Amino acid sequence: MSEQPKHPALDIRDLRHRYAPNQPAALIVPELTLSPGEQIVLTGSSGSGKSTLLHLIAGLMDPSDGMITVAGTSPHALRGHARDRFRGRTVGMVFQTHHLLMGFSAEENVMAALMFSDIPRASHRTRARALLDTLGIATPTQRVERLSIGQQQRVAIARALACNPALVLADEPTASLDPDNADAALDLLQQACRSSGAALLCVTHDTRIVDRFDRTQHLHAPHEQLQEAAGVA
Repeated sequence: MSEQPKHPALDIRDLRHRYAPNQPAALIVPELTLSPGEQIVLTGSSGSGKSTLLHLIAGLMDPSDGMITVAGTSPHALRGHARDRFRGRTVGMVFQTHHLLMGFSAEENVMAALMFSDIPRASHRTRARALLDTLGIATPTQRVERLSIGQQQRVAIARALACNPALVLADEPTASLDPDNADAALDLLQQACRSSGAALLCVTHDTRIVDRFDRTQHLHAPHEQLQEAAGVA
């Protein structure tokens, strides 16, 4: 029997988002698809809606119009705890400022993500330590505020991959790092996603990193799209 094709890791169609009902669209994405395991970078100027798009994909916000599916499921069709569990199991997120739980250890930060998984609770600590060890964190019980910026980035990547997500979203993951650490962080993030089979969508304004990805797309602000449609340079 032939294997059934997998759903796209991400499929967006005719997406529009307004911050208020009577305002013009602040974000327009006609189409965006990621295959399982694919890695793409999305560039765009400040104000083009890159971070808003990631929040919509993760189900942290609801779009005004259009369709978003992640691994074949629309997070916006889910409500309350069901949406939270779907996000926790299916979407990993890496932020510019990490958003780690200060006062907690590296392994406790990863274990917090595992609360949403189907992995038995008794094995959460083992899973967290294995991920951290793979990413070069030799002191899993160290409180995260005592780790270097580079080590905190590694903890954030481990947390994003803890539940074996179909899709990892990275929001300006290198913006707070110097060039050498930025390269190392991207190497780590991309290799970790390849090893786990997760698709990766990275949004950035840093065009220097685009050659590292399978595909590059540019997110135009709505006023830029209107100018292009009208033939305005």
